Amino acid sequence: PKFYKGASVTPVYEPVWMQINKLKKKVDAGAEYVQTQAMFSADAMESFMNEVVKENIKVHVMAGIIPLKAAGMAKYMNANVPGIDVPEDQIARLAAAAAEGKEKGIKGLPVKVGVDMAADLCADIKKRGICDGIHLMTIGGERNIPTILEKAGISIND
Repeated sequence: PKFYKGASVTPVYEPVWMQINKLKKKVDAGAEYVQTQAMFSADAMESFMNEVVKENIKVHVMAGIIPLKAAGMAKYMNANVPGIDVPEDQIARLAAAAAEGKEKGIKGLPVKVGVDMAADLCADIKKRGICDGIHLMTIGGERNIPTILEKAGISIND
């Protein structure tokens, strides 16, 4: 079999040049692709990729995308996982979905919103050609992958 050598990178990190330098070292050591820490903003991903291009780093990049399940999950990740930056508007959307679900007696609304946000991010990254692909990190929500891809307009053959 052919093995593909990969590495990881944290695009939402200050100062970004430190991650760019680490990325250069990983590519120089043989990394053929990298996948990012979870991303929640196409603009942040694009900004990072602009730095990669500026530094002439030649490597395939996959954006890591986690479909959020709840506002608490997002807050926990922001507070405890280095390199994670879930925007406050996304946390607010998840919290509003939880409140609506509680009020109307509908379970799972925050998960649905998280799936929608992940699909929107995937679609935006693809439409803008920001990077080479995505890595869906569903954390127990694998059953949502077909829905995310369908909503993002991504076929299995893409």
